[in-house]
Amino acid sequence: MNALDPSAGTNAPNDGLFEPPREHRLWQAVELINLKRKHLKRLANKKGAAGEVEALARNSHFVPRPKGPALRVLMSELKKAGIDIKRSSFDAIAVPNGVTLELADPISVRAALPVLVFVEIKTANQARVKPDFSGFFFAFTEGEITASDALGSRHCVMLLNQATGAMLLTSVPEILARAKSTTWQVSVQL
Repeated sequence: MNALDPSAGTNAPNDGLFEPPREHRLWQAVELINLKRKHLKRLANKKGAAGEVEALARNSHFVPRPKGPALRVLMSELKKAGIDIKRSSFDAIAVPNGVTLELADPISVRAALPVLVFVEIKTANQARVKPDFSGFFFAFTEGEITASDALGSRHCVMLLNQATGAMLLTSVPEILARAKSTTWQVSVQL
C-alpha cells in the first residue's frame, strides 16, 4: 500500500477521478515534507560531520571543538576575556605551532587564548562548486556572525569542497563582501 496514494491497495478505481478529502491531502503533504526533512537532516549531518573530520585531518594544528567540562572551561575563559559567543559558533580551534593547550585547564586556556583562532567549517560536495568556491551555497547562523564580530581576526571560515578537495581559509566579512546574493531569514521556535 502506498501511503501517498489513498486509492492504492483498495477497490477504488484509480482513473484520476478519485479525490481524497482535503484533510487527507494535507496530511499527505505534511507527511511527505516530514519524510524529506528527516532525510535531509540525516544527510546534512553525515556530510557536514564528514567534512569537519576531513578538515581536521588535513589541518594538524586544528583541534575539534571540545565537549563537556573542557568546553565549559573554554567558554568561561572567553567570557572572562570579554568575549561572549555561543558554543555552536565554531567547529574547531587552530592552535599555533609551539603553543601548548590543555582545554580542561583554565590556566592553559587563559594563556593560549590570545593566539587561538576559532574556525567554522563549511563543506560542499558538488563538482559544480569552482576552485574559488563560486557557486557554493551555505548559511551562517547568528551565532557564527556574532562570533566573527566578537573575535575579529581570531575567527575564520574554512571552506572545503569534498568533491574536489579544494580548501579555502577565509572570514565572514570576506565571504559577505564577495557574495553574489544574500537572503536574510529569521528562524523561530514556538
